[in-house]
Amino acid sequence: MTTDAITTTDGNLSRRHVLAAGTAGTAAALGVVGAAQHDAQAADLPLLGTYDIVVVGSGAAGMTAALTAAKQGLSCVVLEKAPTFGGSAARSGAGIWIPNNSVIMAAGVPDTPAKAAAYLAAVVGPDVPVERQQAFLAHGPAMLSFVMANSPLRFRWMEGYSDYYPELPGGLANGRSIEPDQLDGNLLGAELARLNPPYMDVPAGMVVFSADYKWLALAAVNAKGAAVATQCLARGTAAALRGEKPLTMGQSLAAGLRLGLRSAGVPVWLGTPLTDLYVENGAVAGAVVTRDGGPALVRARRGVIVGSGGFEHNAAMRERYQRRPIGTDWTVGAKENTGDGIQAGARLGAALGLMDDAWWGPAIPLPGQPYFCLAERTLPGGLLVNAAGARFVNEAGPYSDVVHTMYDVNDTSPAIPSWLIVDQNYRNRYLFKDVLPTLPFPDTWYDSGAAHKAWSLDALAASIGVPAMALRTTVDRFNAQALRGEDPDFHRGDSAYDHYYTDPSVLPDSCLAPLWLPPYYAFRIVPGDLGTKGGLLTDARARVLREDGSVIRGLYAAGNASAAVMGHSYAGAGSTIGPAMTFGYIAAKDIAGTL
Repeated sequence: MTTDAITTTDGNLSRRHVLAAGTAGTAAALGVVGAAQHDAQAADLPLLGTYDIVVVGSGAAGMTAALTAAKQGLSCVVLEKAPTFGGSAARSGAGIWIPNNSVIMAAGVPDTPAKAAAYLAAVVGPDVPVERQQAFLAHGPAMLSFVMANSPLRFRWMEGYSDYYPELPGGLANGRSIEPDQLDGNLLGAELARLNPPYMDVPAGMVVFSADYKWLALAAVNAKGAAVATQCLARGTAAALRGEKPLTMGQSLAAGLRLGLRSAGVPVWLGTPLTDLYVENGAVAGAVVTRDGGPALVRARRGVIVGSGGFEHNAAMRERYQRRPIGTDWTVGAKENTGDGIQAGARLGAALGLMDDAWWGPAIPLPGQPYFCLAERTLPGGLLVNAAGARFVNEAGPYSDVVHTMYDVNDTSPAIPSWLIVDQNYRNRYLFKDVLPTLPFPDTWYDSGAAHKAWSLDALAASIGVPAMALRTTVDRFNAQALRGEDPDFHRGDSAYDHYYTDPSVLPDSCLAPLWLPPYYAFRIVPGDLGTKGGLLTDARARVLREDGSVIRGLYAAGNASAAVMGHSYAGAGSTIGPAMTFGYIAAKDIAGTL
């Protein structure tokens, strides 16, 4: 039997194989036989090079792994499918959640290992082995210090950005998240042109950090918001006068890691997609790739680290593993993320985990690309309704929870799509995406059906197809409660997290304000995501496991190609990138024997 016999016609792993891979030793054995036959052929391919470690993917996980490997004295190459480097990390806000790291400790954050362990355990629950949680917490701070010592990256505490469940044991209402500091893109030279562009451009002439967006949304009505906007402009002006090309957020993170690799002499091969893993003597010993239009082999003496991202742009995999409705149009993950590394590992009998889940968040399907909706659904004066015109969730809750709820209720009370309802008072006060207060939304938003506008709630209800009386009743109830500063229905405002993207001038509760000034607006809300969070199952050393718990020798995984250490939850801003970098670091250290 060859590996083709246990895949579907589109090349993706079948459910039957996933379920059978570990329930019977014979199934795993058959996979090994198929791999051996296949790899005998792969060994005859043109050899592009032999390295101690081959890293697949140039996102945060892959580049951190490669930098770590190089600094352990190992030769390494990074293989990247895209014509750019940085993956989804480069597109992101680059929040990083790592408890007890040196940046937050220097800022006086009252974190301790005991608090962090209690909090992570409470958030993750039984979905992830305690050993993996402990590995993340133990090695995360060292990883960050290592990255700062071996690259130009520096980081800032995102003060006030609460852990997502600060009321749980060990949670911190003032937050643990950090983000990259400003970096001059000129340091990359010609390589800057090959940096994957951001998901959303920073306003021209400004230098903006992720932590600034909270205040920029309020710049028209809040003194600190106006001051932060002025500061962002001043940073941009100063950078321009120095002749710099200022990078922040994911652009800074990816650029800084790439500069570290360049200094360490690690090559990054762009346009080199993984097509399979190469096995020799029962261990993963290289990668089969496409290079210059043809297949080729890159050998690995000591192991392969898969950091190739999730499968958010693979429609067949999403249909197979995730709840419907689902597709590839609502994600903001890098378009090259089609699960290549996950499928390659699965063909070798790797166990998969969390394939039904993603780093969810409500999104507005705007023309061109979806908009991942953060502040807009949380600011006072807005509410979410389902197809029946009724509220169904705490709009200000963690974004992953909102989408989980959308799916949980959808079968009995359709909530996909949902609708974000706001009024003109809201529009007069707050930035919406990149549209300034009072300014009209682009016609294309209305033409596409992503946005609707009407001079009465009844007319708005007709436009979006929900019962008018139900919508009026919902808004009336919401308004009465908002005036009292309470939400007994869904507890919006009860958590410190709920108050991050809100307006402190609104009393008695910064989360809640009535809708009263026409015209009214409705925005289509769908289950967006930053990427999928399911993939190859790994242990505390980032080694890929089979269903029976045995290790696939020579194969490691980190980032969204692996099942997330966060399980089905989300501890705080940066719960994607923080663990991705940490387990990339752990993988390289384990291979080097220095863990």
